[in-house]
Amino acid sequence: MSIPIMPLALCVAGAYLLGSVPTAVWAGKWFFGIDVRDHGSGNAGATNVYRVLGAKTAIAVLLIDALKGAAAVSLGHFVRHLFAVEEWFVVFLFLLGALALLGHVFPLFAGFRGGKGIATLAGIIVILFPGAILICLGVFLLAFIPTRYVSLGSMLAALAFPAVVLWILPQPLLPEIVFSVLVAIFVPLTHLKNISRLLKGQENKIRFSKKQDE
Repeated sequence: MSIPIMPLALCVAGAYLLGSVPTAVWAGKWFFGIDVRDHGSGNAGATNVYRVLGAKTAIAVLLIDALKGAAAVSLGHFVRHLFAVEEWFVVFLFLLGALALLGHVFPLFAGFRGGKGIATLAGIIVILFPGAILICLGVFLLAFIPTRYVSLGSMLAALAFPAVVLWILPQPLLPEIVFSVLVAIFVPLTHLKNISRLLKGQENKIRFSKKQDE
């Protein structure tokens, strides 16, 4: 029995379009009249929004970007009945998550110049691996609190993710393992410039005061 293509195609398109909502860019343009990509680190993400526009806007951007990822993956549950094999449904959910990330990094609505996808990825993980998110957050905080490097915390949390998945899932499916490994590869690849700055001692730190980065 063939699977109807149209519902799957709508979910696929919806996931990418949700990811393409350029929260940081729109927040800067609508409320401050600036493009955050032209300021600070040039990244369209919550960290740069914090540096350029302040904490309140950054928190809003962070939450909306995470919701984008969660909503994109949740689209899959509308077509759950179309999959007779659980493993194929899991693969489809990961595909939706990947498309949401692709949309965030290369947003259709912002000239294909987006962010690094960390908040969106967190939203995806909340849905797919709810038990892993708190552990990964703990790894992030252990790195971030003493150093104040968001990039370092994000990368270490991503690198720990495959081990966390293997630890919390009694019998992880192959797609779950593959996805966790791809996350551990994807995040450092989007932070190559940050890695270079970290090695040179030039990476920006987050300051919780009116004076921003060094």
